[in-house]
Amino acid sequence: MEKRDLVDKNRKLVGEISTTGSKIQEEKYIQIVLICIENHKHEFLIQKRAKKKDGKWALTGGHIISGEESVKAVLRETEEELGLELEENEVELVFSKKAYDCFVDVYYTKQEVELTTLKLEPKEVENVAWINLEAILELKEKETFLDCHYECLQECLYFLKKIREGEEKCIN
Repeated sequence: MEKRDLVDKNRKLVGEISTTGSKIQEEKYIQIVLICIENHKHEFLIQKRAKKKDGKWALTGGHIISGEESVKAVLRETEEELGLELEENEVELVFSKKAYDCFVDVYYTKQEVELTTLKLEPKEVENVAWINLEAILELKEKETFLDCHYECLQECLYFLKKIREGEEKCIN
């Protein structure tokens, strides 16, 4: 059972720990990470979550465990779920936001990955695919792609565009 640090509305540690599945008290939040992995064809690596979770397509990610830094969490989750080892200098924190009962940090990387080389964690991931934004939208419309992950992907692309145009600065 994972232990997670709880934070307040300003993302400051409150000195309490939550475990997976436990109810989060009002005005306290957990922290999660997601990563948008894009290839040279402008396709995104998405994963189909295990049936015991919800069986939907999503981005790779998960909880920041107690005492862990955000960037370490995204590297750990990517390796645990996909068997894909990334380095800190290969991922870019694009934005952070408060959503529902959590804070989410969204990372981005450009990678060329052969799907056959990935080692999926069967308790977490049933399948993976490279697909373009149009196909992801179709999955969302069929309600087979997690809404909040779709929103985070769209926001990530928006911020990346602004960063590349020089209108925004990257967080890290």
